[in-house]
Amino acid sequence: MRHQHFKLFKPYGYLSQFITNQKQAKKKKMLGELFPFPDGSMAAGRLDEASEGLLLVTTCGKTSAKITGTGMEKEYYAQVDGVISDTEINKLKQGVNISVEGENYLTKPCKAKRIATPTLPIRAKKIRDERHGPTSWVSICLREGKYRQVRKMTAAVGFPTLRLVRVRIGDLHIEKMQAGDVIEVPEI
Repeated sequence: MRHQHFKLFKPYGYLSQFITNQKQAKKKKMLGELFPFPDGSMAAGRLDEASEGLLLVTTCGKTSAKITGTGMEKEYYAQVDGVISDTEINKLKQGVNISVEGENYLTKPCKAKRIATPTLPIRAKKIRDERHGPTSWVSICLREGKYRQVRKMTAAVGFPTLRLVRVRIGDLHIEKMQAGDVIEVPEI
């Protein structure tokens, strides 16, 4: 069987899955609405409903496991509430305490830096406007992926995430993709 692999820019408001058995989620938007993916397609990893950006879809379970494992770096751009300082950036780099499944968890050291406002597609739901105070952007590169980890990390240093966009997984980048774009790739 020849496996197929796709990169997509998951828009805000979509679940990182194709089907659901939950009654309340039946009105939710699913990945299958974006493109006629082949049978057996699965999202390799997840982005929560409010997050956007690069998501890989594959028909190969081994490829999915490779992507979700700790060997592949993932980069996120997070717009945070307030102007994040070097002190907080250094805390993110060293690891911060977050809650994972009700237990205290110290995140692994990671790469983090302040960045200029990136050029990204306009989000489907507006972020609050400037009259509510300044915002800033940070790039965070992780090799782990706990549930809502980046959001929990920025909140742990006092800067809640307002917008979260995954821009890179390994060597694959969103480049100039727009929300909802799907591109077949030869190998992941």
